[in-house]
Amino acid sequence: MRAIIFFTRSPIGGKTKTRMQPYLSSDECATLHKVMIKDIYKECTGMSADIFVYYTPIEGLERLQKIIGTKHIYKLQKGDNLGEKMYNAIAEVLDLGYESCILIGSDIAELRKEHINRAFDKLENADIVFGKTVDGGYYLVGMKKAVKEVFEVEKYGNSDVFANTLKKLSNLGLKIAYTKTLYDIDTKDDLALHRKRLRKYVAKHSRYYKELQKRNLGKFALDKLKISIIIPVYNEEKTIVNLQSKLTSLYEKCEIIFVDGGSTDATLSFIDKKYKLFSSEKGRANQMNKGALESSGDVLLFLHSDSTLPKNPLRQIKKVMRNYEAGCFGISFNTKSILMKICALMSNYRAGIGHIMFGDQGIFIDRATFFKLGMFPKLPIMEDYQLSLSLKSKKIKIAMTKSHITTSDRRFTGNSIDKLKLMLKMHRLRSMYRKGVDIEKIASLYKDKR
Repeated sequence: MRAIIFFTRSPIGGKTKTRMQPYLSSDECATLHKVMIKDIYKECTGMSADIFVYYTPIEGLERLQKIIGTKHIYKLQKGDNLGEKMYNAIAEVLDLGYESCILIGSDIAELRKEHINRAFDKLENADIVFGKTVDGGYYLVGMKKAVKEVFEVEKYGNSDVFANTLKKLSNLGLKIAYTKTLYDIDTKDDLALHRKRLRKYVAKHSRYYKELQKRNLGKFALDKLKISIIIPVYNEEKTIVNLQSKLTSLYEKCEIIFVDGGSTDATLSFIDKKYKLFSSEKGRANQMNKGALESSGDVLLFLHSDSTLPKNPLRQIKKVMRNYEAGCFGISFNTKSILMKICALMSNYRAGIGHIMFGDQGIFIDRATFFKLGMFPKLPIMEDYQLSLSLKSKKIKIAMTKSHITTSDRRFTGNSIDKLKLMLKMHRLRSMYRKGVDIEKIASLYKDKR
């Protein structure tokens, strides 16, 4: 006879997953815990083992039963600390006559039946089995006889828990076995790392991405993706009011940051005080990096002030970020010029096939990936081009949304011949950059139309 102890708190706002705050609200923390309970409980069912649910606090019973049903035995956790509570639960269940018992926590995102079965199999030839966590704790402990010393650790919740537990057991002559080491979800960074493992094009974890995305936690993690919009501005008094009017609907759905590069016109006076506003040295790279450093989002969207986002842009970004670490919008120019339409087609082809994105397409990127790359290089020009080249060098794939961002063609002044000359010039400048021509020389050939 085998038993599984599902050891958990009831998902009550303000009393669970508090280390996620303020990144998540107290209610969101409770929802996060709820979806993890559903996922882990599902992995515990359909096995040749009876399930006992040990919970806390006392008022949380009804809430738990609504989540996982009433068919199992529920027992209130008893003890003065976490160690005592776990020991008492295992001892109580083993006293009922079970040959082996495994206790499982409720914060392991990738726990599967095979990990539990492996633990039971290991326990046949061992006294104790552990499932370690990457951060130095453990998510699973199994025994055939209750060993109190396992739980006589002074403090839980730190990186030394498992090491200290082994020290306690070192002189007892017990045979210890292990099942799969897994990640737990306690902090904002843990959730960000889990999102990375959800993505199709992170090859290391591609085997499981579909399964993980379908889990309740996977859906929650992707839905709760926080987005920061970062807008560099410099002498944009002619465009800034129109831009803000189109951002109004997004204000409460994401973080919006303006970064001024030393405007000498009335730009700053036109920026609504409800938005975050910072200053930096002039230059898009400097301004966008400043905005990124001041932001809090999981995904950073870098938006030009003369661009207009499509409908439901956040949904479009989240859809791409399910499987990719970076991407951009398709682009259209607000002009009837056939030549500019061809330019847009070429830009979209370059992004979709060549994986090269430019700033006027609305570049968005995973926060951790952006900082790992070293942010935008401090260049007077080509900072967006170099970011794409850096992504390619790291074999990080990008994707483009189906919907298009609309941007101004103000750089492309004059008639069709003038426009074509500028396009060819930009192509030549990029070629010069790839060949290693001094960036200051390249910048001197490019005229800022603002």
